[in-house]
Amino acid sequence: MITIRPEQPEDGTAVRVLNETAFGEPTEATIVDSIRHACPDAVSLVAVEDGRILGHILFTPVVVSGGGNVIQGMGLAPMAVLPQRQRRGIGAMLVRAGIREMRERNCPFIIVVGHPRYYPRFGFTPASRYGLLCQWEAVPDEAFMLLILDESAMAGVSGTVRYRDEFDQAM
Repeated sequence: MITIRPEQPEDGTAVRVLNETAFGEPTEATIVDSIRHACPDAVSLVAVEDGRILGHILFTPVVVSGGGNVIQGMGLAPMAVLPQRQRRGIGAMLVRAGIREMRERNCPFIIVVGHPRYYPRFGFTPASRYGLLCQWEAVPDEAFMLLILDESAMAGVSGTVRYRDEFDQAM
């Protein structure tokens, strides 16, 4: 049975290998390692079966600034599942567990740069519909998506979404 739980200190190596394997290169794994040590507000969850980590998802603070408003939410990135276990619902389990966790933490929104046919099933819609722009111009509009968790906190919020500096190395 697969369970979702918070990442533990002893999971670091397995999470790194998982991200390197899933993405085929070390950029995302290096970002996760950097954030793990620098950002106490990050939320890192793992999917585990029989003691083996099959998937990982990370949420880190993002800030929207514009029009005199500044509001903090969370960015979903990266999310990875071992290639041989993909397309079996593990990623969806991680996303749903992460959304529940963000709701419990009273997070007003989650932002993701992701596949436009995958994330809408969880309620994500193009962020541009709400006047939110990605800090990286190369990101296609349809891949920059938003899930609002607190409508009242997001009322009138628009501007550019900024991720932690660690993500700049991937863009």
